[in-house]
Amino acid sequence: MEYALSVSNVKKIYGTGVEALKGVSLEIRSGDFFALLGPNGAGKSTLIGIVSGLVNKSEGNVKIFGIDIDKNFPLARTQIGLVPQEFNFSIFETPLQILRWQAGYYGISGKSSSKRSEELLEKLDLWDKRNEQSRTLSGGMKRRLLIARSLIHQPKLLILDEPTAGVDIEIRRSMWEFLKDINSSGTTIILTTHYLEEAENLCKNIAIISKGIVVENTSIKELLSRTQRETLILDVLAYKSLPPSSSDGFQFKSLDSNTIEVVFDNRNDLGKLFAELGRYNITVKSLRNKTNRLEELFVDLVAKGNGR
Repeated sequence: MEYALSVSNVKKIYGTGVEALKGVSLEIRSGDFFALLGPNGAGKSTLIGIVSGLVNKSEGNVKIFGIDIDKNFPLARTQIGLVPQEFNFSIFETPLQILRWQAGYYGISGKSSSKRSEELLEKLDLWDKRNEQSRTLSGGMKRRLLIARSLIHQPKLLILDEPTAGVDIEIRRSMWEFLKDINSSGTTIILTTHYLEEAENLCKNIAIISKGIVVENTSIKELLSRTQRETLILDVLAYKSLPPSSSDGFQFKSLDSNTIEVVFDNRNDLGKLFAELGRYNITVKSLRNKTNRLEELFVDLVAKGNGR
């Protein structure tokens, strides 16, 4: 089995004595869409920095598609595209110039560079802005430009560090579709995000880091299967009375004359819920989850990792 990234017992101790990573080990399969989550200061950015060559590790081994970064980092680096949190391009250059400069860094010829730049700018809806100074771009456009730049050399592994931070929901959703497309085409993606809905919608597997150690490493599907209780918010037509609490395993709470909260075991049949509401002449207009399921698990796992 080919691994896009293999991290074995990686540690990082800064000169101040801070131990950012305490022996992290991970294996990410080729073609995966992988979520790397953790609270601020957990060690995510340090690990990404080590993999991408921006931070020197203290101990351990890292291989990218089987290439040991200690033995041949220049070759390993060509396999990676990195989308950082911060905008780190010249705001006085145009998107086209930024992509061509990046292509030149990887030795891509002028003709190939132009073709690849055009493809990416069109796919990311930036073609109309190709000759505008980047300082004039919106925040969402700048995020998309970072993604385009990271893909100019067609890397096999794309690392996204908070790629949709500060981006409105419409642009975020369009970026999700683009990332799904390139992942389905074979590009391995590692995503760090504070939007847990994003991880749940995009990723197949997940690792959670807390205080420099991996506290969970599994599939999204397996992790979500651990949730037993779920809370729904129901928008309903005005009603006179609620079913009794715990009726058929459902607990009902009135929030106002048009809103009901229901807590239940998620293995229960929702048909029973609607049947019970029907007996009390309650008509449901819409429903939504009160909280993201992954968010609840994340908080619990981080708390355990912190020894609380």
